[in-house]
Amino acid sequence: MRILRAGDHKRMPWKNGGGETVEIAVSPEEAGLAGFDWRVSMATVAADGPFSIFPGIDRTLVILDGNGMMLDIEGRAPVLLTAESDPLAFPADIPVAARLQDGAITDLNVMTRRAGLAHRLVRIEIDGGRIVPLTSSTGLLLCHRGTLSFRQGDETGTLAAGDALLMADAAGSELKIDGKARCYLASIAAS
Repeated sequence: MRILRAGDHKRMPWKNGGGETVEIAVSPEEAGLAGFDWRVSMATVAADGPFSIFPGIDRTLVILDGNGMMLDIEGRAPVLLTAESDPLAFPADIPVAARLQDGAITDLNVMTRRAGLAHRLVRIEIDGGRIVPLTSSTGLLLCHRGTLSFRQGDETGTLAAGDALLMADAAGSELKIDGKARCYLASIAAS
């Protein structure tokens, strides 16, 4: 288990050069954009345009802040994503274009290499105490808003907005959370 503080997240340009991404965690550590097995990042989208193409990768996207964006995903009807929308999963190796609804947005992006891994992303609202069962070998809990304290086994800690908790070998355990926060849990497992 490792706490990843917001101030330590790695900032880097988008693969297509159209903006900046904030990398929260990647595996293997220090993997580049072409060599990761999985990656969790945030990005600010300030203009309409195409998404970067990642061959062999599956992606899930959720809007953290802003008024939303319309996604034109090849082979699908356009989809409007807002901060209240459920996370949207789609292949990262097909053409996707974004059209902002009213100003810039910030999104959370989870990507896994299709050959061998799968992921799931869920929003978790915390208001008091909550127990979250962990079902995959790797989990990443991002505290988007608010603050929380956690316990997993004998380990405890706190997260503020922007901090994340990276959990390895977590399958079959529980995460006990107290506080008031909006969080996102990315679960990554062998497919």
